[in-house]
Amino acid sequence: MTRIQQGSALFSAILDVPFGKFGIRTAGALVTELFYLAPHFDEKAPQDKVAELAAEQVLRYCQDPDFVFDLPLARVGSAFQHKVWDTIAAIPRGSVRTYGEVARHIGSAPRAVGQACGANWFPLVIPCHRVTAANGLGGFSNSDDQHSYHLDIKRWLLAHEGASEYAWRQTTLL
Repeated sequence: MTRIQQGSALFSAILDVPFGKFGIRTAGALVTELFYLAPHFDEKAPQDKVAELAAEQVLRYCQDPDFVFDLPLARVGSAFQHKVWDTIAAIPRGSVRTYGEVARHIGSAPRAVGQACGANWFPLVIPCHRVTAANGLGGFSNSDDQHSYHLDIKRWLLAHEGASEYAWRQTTLL
């Protein structure tokens, strides 16, 4: 019996990575979106050269947290979101900043920073997992359910990058 994989047609590739499933969408010569997927998705081989490049780079990051992504990303998001994402991209591997610290750095509010993180089209490439709440892990990928697979992914990514257990208590600004 053939199992129908609902939703897999939406992706140019689906990877099985150490933290779960990861989806890649492409259009033409650009990566248009990256996704943390629910565990029920099956792997899907890259369907084009851009998806193949993205898949190779995601897998390299999973082996080496110091790997630097170099992907052709679609230009999406507002000017404010880009300001937040550029700030987040400057957070060194193994470090975290709070939503409040990022907000103070760019002259905004923590909630707005959190919303920009949730709107991130390119997780891993723009490492929103490096942003936490002042008193704990905070949400991730538009989820704040402490038992969701999303926060398990955030925990794995932070551990993979060498962030300490108490990193969210650091007070160093960007």
